[in-house]
Amino acid sequence: MASGSKNDIVNRLLNVRLEGGGDEQPPQNMLPSNQLARRLENVADEDNGRIPEAIPSSSSAIENLQPSNNTGRLHNWQATKTTVKERLSFLFNNEILSDVHFIVGRDANQQVIPAHKFVLSVGSAVFDAMFNGVLATKSEEVELPDVEPAAFLHLLKFLYSDEVRIGPESVMTTLYTAKKYAVAALEEHCVDFLKSNLGTDNAFLLLTQARLFDEPQLAALCLEMIDKNTVDALNAEGFTDIDQDTLNAVLERDTLRIREAKIFSAVLRWSEAECIRRQLPVTPGHQRAVLGRAFNAIRFPLMSVEEFAMGPAQSGLLDDREIVQLFLYFTVNPKPNVGFLDTPRCCMTGKELTVNRFPQTESRWGYSGTSDRIRFTVNQRIFVVGFGLYGSYFGPTEYEVHLQIIHLATKKVCGSNTTTFCCDGTDDTFRAMFKEPVEILPNTSYIASAKLKGTDSYYGTKGLRRVIVDGNNGEKVVFQFSYAAGNNNGTSVEDGQIPAIIFHI
Repeated sequence: MASGSKNDIVNRLLNVRLEGGGDEQPPQNMLPSNQLARRLENVADEDNGRIPEAIPSSSSAIENLQPSNNTGRLHNWQATKTTVKERLSFLFNNEILSDVHFIVGRDANQQVIPAHKFVLSVGSAVFDAMFNGVLATKSEEVELPDVEPAAFLHLLKFLYSDEVRIGPESVMTTLYTAKKYAVAALEEHCVDFLKSNLGTDNAFLLLTQARLFDEPQLAALCLEMIDKNTVDALNAEGFTDIDQDTLNAVLERDTLRIREAKIFSAVLRWSEAECIRRQLPVTPGHQRAVLGRAFNAIRFPLMSVEEFAMGPAQSGLLDDREIVQLFLYFTVNPKPNVGFLDTPRCCMTGKELTVNRFPQTESRWGYSGTSDRIRFTVNQRIFVVGFGLYGSYFGPTEYEVHLQIIHLATKKVCGSNTTTFCCDGTDDTFRAMFKEPVEILPNTSYIASAKLKGTDSYYGTKGLRRVIVDGNNGEKVVFQFSYAAGNNNGTSVEDGQIPAIIFHI
C-alpha cells in the first residue's frame, strides 16, 4: 500500500466525527417516549439485564487501543478480538472501516452515526435494498429525520452483536425503528419487553401503541388486562391520553368488568381532555361532539334509575328527548327504543365458575313476598354474574325473581336485577343472571338475596359453611357462608334457596 494511503487512514482515525446526540421527538402519532417510560419504569425489572447501559460512542470504542508508534496509527486491533462477534461488536458506532454515515434525528438532537453497509445489509432487507438494490443510494450520507438517535443505536447494536438494550424510555422508539427496517427479531424483543411490563397503569397507553404499530398479540393482552381490571385501568393517568379509535374499541366490548355509571364518568374525563387538546371550551356540546360515536357506545339502560338521575341526566350531554326516553325505559313495560345498547357486559373472559353449597335437595319451599338471603365472603376478588336457584317440583314453571347483592357493612346494593327464569320440574338449579358483573372484594361480607314469586319449589339441605372451588389457573377460591339476619324467608347455611353463585375470576 502506498504511504499516502496509510496517512489517509491515520488522518481518518484521528479526525473521528463525534457529534453530540440526544433524544429526538417521536414520529407523528407515537406516544412521547418519556411519557410512556414513566408508566413502564414502575414495573420494569431493573435486575433482569434488559435495562440499557450507556451505548459506547466511537471515541470510547477506540480510546483503549494504544497507537503502535508515534504516528498514532492503531495497530493490529484485530488480534485482541478472538471471535467474529467481538470483531463486529468492536466496529459498532466506530469510524474504522465505515463506509456510510447516518444523519439521525432533527435540529439540536441530530447525531451523525458511522456504520458499515455489509453488516447492515446482512441484518436487514431494507438496508440491503438501500445499498445493493436496483435503486441503491450512492451517497455516503443517509438522512433519517424520523428516527431517534438512541433508538437507531439500539438497532445497530443488535445488528452488530445480537445484544438487546431496551428500557422503558426507549422501547417504543426502538420498536418503531425495528419495524421500519424490518428487523423482526428485535421487534419481537421489544414486544416481549412490553408484555412483561404490562400493568393496569399503562394498559391503555400500550394498547394505543400496539394498535399504531399493528401488534395484534400485544393489543389482545392489553384488552384482556383492561377487561379484568377495568376500574383500575380507567382510573390510570394515561386513560385520558388515548386516541378516539382506541376509546371506541374499548367501549364496544361486552367484557368490561365495571358498572356503566363509572364508564360514563371516565368518558366524561376523556372528553374534557380531548376538548383541551383541540383547544375547545369544555362545554357539554363540545364534549359530545368530540366523543362522536363513542357516546353512543355508552349503555345507559344498564344503569340504575338512581345512577342515571344523578349522573347522565344532569350532565348536559343528553337532550331532553333522550332523557325522557331513558326514564321511561327504567319505569315502564314494554321498554321503549332509546337508541342505546342494553346488552349486558357479562360476557366475561375466562371460564365461568359456580360454587354449590347444598349436597342434597328436598321439597317443599314456599314464598310469601320476602327475600331468601345468605351471607358470604370469598378469599379473592371475583365477579358474580348470577345465582343458581331451585324451581318448582310440580312441573315446568316460570318464576319472577328480584336479585340483589348487598355490601353488609354499608348496606349498599352492589348489583340488582329483576328477571324471570323457567324450570322443568326437576331438582336442578336454574340460572338467574345480573345485567352486568358484580365485583366482590376479598374478605368482605356480602348478602346474596333473591325474592321469588311463584309456586313452591325444591330447597337444599345439609348445607356447607365452607366451599372451595378450583379456579382457572389452579388457584383455590374459598367461600364462607353464614346466616343473614333480618327479613329472611328462611334460608340459612343448613337449608333453603340460593344453592349456587355463578362467577368469574
